[in-house]
Amino acid sequence: MTVLPPASVLVAFGLSGDPEPLPGGEGRAVRVGRAVLKPVDGREEAEWCAGLFDRLPPSVSFRVPRPIKADSGTYVVDGWTASELVPGRPCPDGRWASLLAVGRAFHEALRAVPRPDLLDRRAHPWAIADRVAWQEEDVTLRGDAAPLLAALRPLLTPVAAPAQLVHGDLTGNVLFHRGSPPAVIDFSPYWRPAGYAEAIVVADALLHHGAGPDLVDALGEEGPELLARALVFRLVALALLVEKPTPDDLAPFAAITRLARSRL
Repeated sequence: MTVLPPASVLVAFGLSGDPEPLPGGEGRAVRVGRAVLKPVDGREEAEWCAGLFDRLPPSVSFRVPRPIKADSGTYVVDGWTASELVPGRPCPDGRWASLLAVGRAFHEALRAVPRPDLLDRRAHPWAIADRVAWQEEDVTLRGDAAPLLAALRPLLTPVAAPAQLVHGDLTGNVLFHRGSPPAVIDFSPYWRPAGYAEAIVVADALLHHGAGPDLVDALGEEGPELLARALVFRLVALALLVEKPTPDDLAPFAAITRLARSRL
């Protein structure tokens, strides 16, 4: 069930009208007029991400939803953020080349952004999974996820590409709309090579969207190494978020692991 923002939050953002639940976004986003409101899990990260999107210069390659400031000057009010509504819908199937191109343009725009200290303070499952993927932290998984992680660990060979600020969850967070550049939404910040963000998209395509193995070629020379880390990221996050992943949840990981191993 969607939780609606209280009236005081709408007033703080200068909005009026009845909140309408929106599809996607884990069922937590609502629309109020030409604005979208979402609850946040961490105020510090939400404020920083909104400020980043507010400062990004316009691009002909992508759009971002511009955040709305509250009357207090902050981007977060009582656990809620607000931003402009951008038209479009996520439909990555058959658009993998376009989605990867949008990611590259977006990451090029972020190249000069310094690493935010807040990344060191995050302890949510996705942050833990990312650190495991880059061998900065270790976890012990249970059940059938454990041997899958063990099979992936030998594939985590060094990556030479430099780290920068990246969006670690592009697959469902690029909106396509005829007549407008794609829109990048729901920024999930990580400090990794830009190719890692692309590898997560490819991993998602292979795991959940029936994409063919040739998509790995789009990742370039270090693609298999990055794909292995993306698979660890998705596997560990799944295992931490879901108490007992089903065989159907886990089966694709074995097949894609074999693919990554064959490319190394």
